[in-house]
Amino acid sequence: MEVQRQHGENLQKESNHYLSFLDKIFGYTSRGSNMKTEVIGGITTFLTMAYIVFVNPAILSDAGMDKGALITVTILATAIGTLIFAFLGNAPFALAPGMGLNAFFTYSLVIGQGIPWQQALGVVFISGTIFFILAVTGVRKYIADAIPKELSIASAAGIGLFLSFVGLKGMGVIVGDDSTLVALGDLTPTVLISLFGLILMGIFEVKKVKGGILISIVITTILSIFLGYAELPTAIISAPPSIEPVAFKLDIIGALQFSLIGPIFSFMFIDMFDSLAFLISCCKQMGLEDKDGNIKDLSKMLYADVTSTLIGALLGTSTVTTFGESAAGIAAGARTGLASVVTALLFFVTLLFTPLLGIVPTYAASPALVMVGVFMFSSIRQVNFDDSKIAVSAFVTILLMPLTYSISIGLCFGFISYIIMHIVSKESNKISITLWIIGVLSVLNLALS
Repeated sequence: MEVQRQHGENLQKESNHYLSFLDKIFGYTSRGSNMKTEVIGGITTFLTMAYIVFVNPAILSDAGMDKGALITVTILATAIGTLIFAFLGNAPFALAPGMGLNAFFTYSLVIGQGIPWQQALGVVFISGTIFFILAVTGVRKYIADAIPKELSIASAAGIGLFLSFVGLKGMGVIVGDDSTLVALGDLTPTVLISLFGLILMGIFEVKKVKGGILISIVITTILSIFLGYAELPTAIISAPPSIEPVAFKLDIIGALQFSLIGPIFSFMFIDMFDSLAFLISCCKQMGLEDKDGNIKDLSKMLYADVTSTLIGALLGTSTVTTFGESAAGIAAGARTGLASVVTALLFFVTLLFTPLLGIVPTYAASPALVMVGVFMFSSIRQVNFDDSKIAVSAFVTILLMPLTYSISIGLCFGFISYIIMHIVSKESNKISITLWIIGVLSVLNLALS
């Protein structure tokens, strides 16, 4: 009995030493958290964003990239980026290929402009490199101050509409039409299954079910298999597909052309401002501010974000950025990078189950795009439509992204219209030199497009 008691005490001491070691690294006690809360937060974040493993390969494979390799790359880029953020930024944020940016990559660049996906990866890498240089030199602050807040908000709403449009197309709900450009598609069995999945996601969102998008994708895939529209996997656990078909295939030299300045800037702009806005908002919520109201270690967080973008481009995926679903883990109480470590480890585990991931039909994953579009479009309520100068430029930005099938073009028209509206209103003094430069680049991009 005494031996067992002593053994139990030794185990407790080892456990306490381990917990103390983790606390020294991440400092969760000083932030009012504990190990259990951090683990729960990390699991929560994983459940809410795991759908990216299905959706990102479905989008990028439309660009002609190997879907199996993309599944592995998506998992690796997400896990590696999240680990980098955990130790460099020490905050409970996860990173993954950004929704909207992956659609921009495929449908605006590769399909829209007809450039090879290797060149598009080069564009992503260059945009990340410029972002990194701007962050290191401090120029990032001037650009951030120059971009009107309303246009940043409008761009998020416009990307939301764009994603929803792409999602409805992938579901088969809308199809091309010579007379009306788009029309309602035939209500085939797969379309009905897809609509069922979208309704499920809506119900789970109303009921605040954690991981509702992921659960819906799983249910619709199982339903597809049961009805004979998808096949069972040949195995449940296996080695993940090789990343060789897409890894290190980026064409940086080919991306160095004047006609791609607009897309390069757009990737950088969306990544930088989405990340900044999200990080600042969540960090303030967690109380990670100094006495002057500045976010502690914000620069390190941005370095983690942009470093992940560069690694993602090398591996073979579109821009890796801070994922909005991290807010779910924060809401569950996560306060440090330990939660991100948990999220990253769970993604590494999914590498063993790639046979299951590969059977998900596009129409089962596409409703997720519509739901993410709903979340992003909700930002529109922050735009002041009582001010005509703001209303016109914001509306043009939002409307033209889905209608031109290009995030870049929508942004360009938004910047140009914003400048014109202020000139007409005799308020050109409110336009900074940086914004004038952005306006000129926007005109050049449209001319070359």
